[in-house]
Amino acid sequence: MEIIDGKLPKDFAKEFNSKEEFHSYFEDLYKQGIQQLLQGELDVHLGYAKHTKEGHNTGNSRNGFFSKTIKSETFGDLVLNIPRDRNGEFEPQIIPKGETMSHKIEDAILGMYSRGMTRSDIVEQVKSVYGISVSESTISSISDKILIDVEEWTKRILEPQYLVVWMDAVHLKVRTDGKYINNAMHVVIGLRADGLKEVLGMWLNKTESASFWMTVLSDLKARGVEDILIACTDNLTGFTKAIKGVFPETITQLCIVHQIRNSSKFVVYKDRQQFCHDMKEIYTAINEEVAVDALNALKNKWGEKYKYAIDSWENNWENLMPFLAYPTELRKIMYTTNTIENLNRGIRKYTKTKVQFPDEKSVKKSVYLAIKNSEKAWVKPICGWGLIMNQFLVIFGERCNIKH
Repeated sequence: MEIIDGKLPKDFAKEFNSKEEFHSYFEDLYKQGIQQLLQGELDVHLGYAKHTKEGHNTGNSRNGFFSKTIKSETFGDLVLNIPRDRNGEFEPQIIPKGETMSHKIEDAILGMYSRGMTRSDIVEQVKSVYGISVSESTISSISDKILIDVEEWTKRILEPQYLVVWMDAVHLKVRTDGKYINNAMHVVIGLRADGLKEVLGMWLNKTESASFWMTVLSDLKARGVEDILIACTDNLTGFTKAIKGVFPETITQLCIVHQIRNSSKFVVYKDRQQFCHDMKEIYTAINEEVAVDALNALKNKWGEKYKYAIDSWENNWENLMPFLAYPTELRKIMYTTNTIENLNRGIRKYTKTKVQFPDEKSVKKSVYLAIKNSEKAWVKPICGWGLIMNQFLVIFGERCNIKH
């Protein structure tokens, strides 16, 4: 079939009796093109074309072919003849050694894996879309390449200062010592001096504890973090001391939303609405003095019936109230850990199909990919950044590293 001026004849399709013949024709054309490219690569490697005199006495020559099955997104499985040289030095670039699958397919598999699809579902999807048969072990092998990225990401150098960090742990079942038990994946988000959020890392441990959080903070320091202005956490016992132990100048803020939940669990259902209404007067106060009056009012009204709920506010007061010393815009980003809880929901969304993880390696791959997917939306500074930036500059002065 003749191609004139780079165009196929108008009645080209009539040459074929079926779609299968049409597909087969282009599959053969594709294979021929790839193999000609491979021959060209070998010519360049050897320094001479086939059957030319320049190849005499060069010390290396062609040495036949070997068959290799590759997986392409267009034609599925293809068997190619890969040329080789006698010295075994030829390394083709178009079909690299050790690779049998196109990068587009690998990227597609990683994309499906990152969105929580099981390996069996991915196998079916790849077969349906690309006409390619891959095994679950192949899916696992491809996803294992992510571990290299995870290693680099968890050891990368960080900014010297973060204006705010949000710290929390998400609990996932991981096979440990032959049993599936809850493990805590500790995650930290930092607000940079340009107003953008960044996940600083992830750390897996069997339990969440203040002592392990100190290990996390020490790791951040080792990776270049010199200062944290404000740290927002839940009210895990000893959390504040752990932060102060590594970053003594950091202002610690316990999550008000966690405090509300913890207080409400002591209150019976019929009283909960009114109790929460009265409790709201505390955390919406214009300053700490007014908040103290609201706490006293809550204590006078409910203290006898719900002593533990009131004690929870009084015992944590010092670390609950720092946000009231700041303007409204700053309060909104520091009084709750919702920022990191939103990320944790994203992690659970992408890991919900993997109810149990067979090992630490698999949970790290899944959480890392879930984080990367969530970070794709973090392309703009936080809402109201211009005003918030100026508030940081005024409040923290020369300590603040924002360039202006």
